[in-house]
Amino acid sequence: MSQQEYGASNIKVLKGLEAVRKRPGMYIGDTNVNGLHHMVYEVVDNSIDEAMAGFCKNIKITMTKDGWIRVEDDGRGIPTAMHPTEKMSAATVVLTVLHAGGKFDKDTYKVSGGLHGVGVSVVNALSKDLKMTIYREGKIHYQEFSKGIPKSPLEVIGDAPRKTGTTIEFLADDSIFEVTSYNFETLAKRFKEVAYLNPFISITLEDEIKKVKEVYHFEGGIQQFVEDLNKDTPVSDAVAFSDRVDDVEVDIALMYNSTYTEKTLSFVNNIRTIDGGTHEAGFKAGLTRAIVKYVNNNANAREKDTKITGDDVREGLLAVVSVKVPEPQFEGQTKGKLGSSYVKPICQKLTNEKLDKYFEENPQQAKAIMDKALMAARGREAAKKARDLTRKKDAMTVGTLPGKLAECQSKDPEIRELYLVEGDSAGGSAKQGRDRVYQAILPLKGKILNVEKSRLDKILKSDEIRNMITALGCGIGEDFDEEKIRYHKIIIMTDADVDGSHIQTLLLTFFFRFLRPVVEKGYLYIAQPPLYRYKKGKNETYLKDNTALSNFLIENGAESFEFEGLGVNDLIDLLKTVSRYREMLLQLEKRYSLVEVLKHLIENSDLVKLEQSKLYEEVRSFIEEKGYNILSKSITEERIQLFVQTNEGLEELVIDDELFASPYFSEATYIYNKLIERDVSMFEGRDLVEVLEDIEGLAKKGAYIQRYKGLGEMNPEQLWETTMTPEDRRLLRVKIEDAEMASDTFTLFMGDEVEPRRNYIEEHAKDVEHLDV
Repeated sequence: MSQQEYGASNIKVLKGLEAVRKRPGMYIGDTNVNGLHHMVYEVVDNSIDEAMAGFCKNIKITMTKDGWIRVEDDGRGIPTAMHPTEKMSAATVVLTVLHAGGKFDKDTYKVSGGLHGVGVSVVNALSKDLKMTIYREGKIHYQEFSKGIPKSPLEVIGDAPRKTGTTIEFLADDSIFEVTSYNFETLAKRFKEVAYLNPFISITLEDEIKKVKEVYHFEGGIQQFVEDLNKDTPVSDAVAFSDRVDDVEVDIALMYNSTYTEKTLSFVNNIRTIDGGTHEAGFKAGLTRAIVKYVNNNANAREKDTKITGDDVREGLLAVVSVKVPEPQFEGQTKGKLGSSYVKPICQKLTNEKLDKYFEENPQQAKAIMDKALMAARGREAAKKARDLTRKKDAMTVGTLPGKLAECQSKDPEIRELYLVEGDSAGGSAKQGRDRVYQAILPLKGKILNVEKSRLDKILKSDEIRNMITALGCGIGEDFDEEKIRYHKIIIMTDADVDGSHIQTLLLTFFFRFLRPVVEKGYLYIAQPPLYRYKKGKNETYLKDNTALSNFLIENGAESFEFEGLGVNDLIDLLKTVSRYREMLLQLEKRYSLVEVLKHLIENSDLVKLEQSKLYEEVRSFIEEKGYNILSKSITEERIQLFVQTNEGLEELVIDDELFASPYFSEATYIYNKLIERDVSMFEGRDLVEVLEDIEGLAKKGAYIQRYKGLGEMNPEQLWETTMTPEDRRLLRVKIEDAEMASDTFTLFMGDEVEPRRNYIEEHAKDVEHLDV
């Protein structure tokens, strides 16, 4: 295809940009974090399409200091000539008309990454401002937009004889988006994947605020991808193969590690297919066939009797399946599953043939994979025997349910509830306090087995897990039948301390790995016992957390205060905002030294705009007023670094763009500015946080406030009132929003590898909210 063939006439139009600003969720999913990041993906997808067509090698994404996103590529540049039917520049059409672009023209892009075809026009509509610069045919073309409307026509602003490409800069509209700060890690994950899938391109991601810059260019492609995904002991080397059949390109890479879980990532035209589809099904069928054939031809006589299933060959598998398909068909609303049926036999045949050849040429690798599959099959058979044995034992006993289970009277699973309670003490209180009609109690003794490190046959030897499986009635593994589940509410109820959190995590790991349909059906919950009990005279109130306690104290204390010109309800509303402000200051205190200096900067926000030398003088003056001494200083254009002798000891204070951009500093500044927009003259210049603490102190006077650590501290009546009665209890329903991220998290925290876990803890130690030890 010659460059000249990509012209204005290639831009096909499907009209209608109306309603994008009115109903943005229809186009980008939501107006929260996901939708905000989706805006970046839409712009970058256009550059990726150019790369896949063979005309773009470098893409740079920049998160600027002032909240803009800039995407630059060295492709051919969006066509700038007049559009044949729209009577405006083709580039303006792409930016202002929904469903306009080269991907609708089969000659321009054989394969396109964008699924929805809404693309950059939606980004334009949802941006406060957008700037487009095009380098094409020796000229620099430029146009600006505001909320999707052009400020002026596309115009030539200079010459660029040797440069081609497109630069889009946009500022997300904060009147539409609930959040407007981007997460570097979220963007990095997406663009890193794209760089693995397209080894011929280089993607640069830069965050100007955090001063982080990463370049993603992986010449090893998806073979390097699976190697980098592997965080455990490898069982085999990585192997990759690819082919092209008609217009379908297939790239597959796989390896095995020592875990018991499978991780297969599949992509269609660079877009992740979370729910798999025909390409993934074809790969898995080909993999099973190749390994079973190798076992039949090479295993010894005893091993050949072992029946191997698809699940067995995928134990410990890491695989990436990437296909490039013209006009793919997808299933479901989320477009996360490929439905094009002709792709399955292509992937199946390729996988089977290439693995047959690989096994023949690499007998050592083939044997390692065969042994892994045989071991998985033996484990599955051992688990089946353990289940059969359990059923036989149950048949011989008078009652099949575990002895510790306090069963309920109702037989209707839809209203029955099973409480999994930590320890016999809390279990005893729960048994006495429950409603026997529909609430069953199963006490768990100590910490259950960590299933992340075990195969099913070992798991079934654990009494606590066997008791749970028997109580639930739905079986596990091959015997699982969700129709037989005996409770539609399974409630984990543990103490609010470290041990309780650990038990909760162990149980969540078990349900996620072995009873995931129970979670997906919405049957799993976590009880939220109150953190505080407030008692004053005969009145007693239970409060769920710190915010609830603060709000309760404000509401009680405010009634005893009178401020001229401010009613009780207005005072309560104001103080709740002050409480949020105080919470942001507490979060800053965990992360930074000398929070009183940061508070001074927040409450005098004009100081942040000063040049460094003047800002330093203001900070120095404030520090000296506090009676502290500055022992050393370093002032550059980027940061002010001070070592200050305080009453508590030596403190390091760093003031830079990273501090000002931190979510807690930004939120604290926003809340404080909202506060001072109101009339607070009645407080006569007093610090608002001090006013709040005085009013809370009045509500605390003569009251007893108990902070609960364990369920055992409550008697049966208290447990019923606070945690078990449907009218007053708080339950959190466990949902799987991102199965891949959840799986990675369980592997990180519950798996065998210690180093990644240690690194995570060191990095996030300051984010801990409550730590009861």
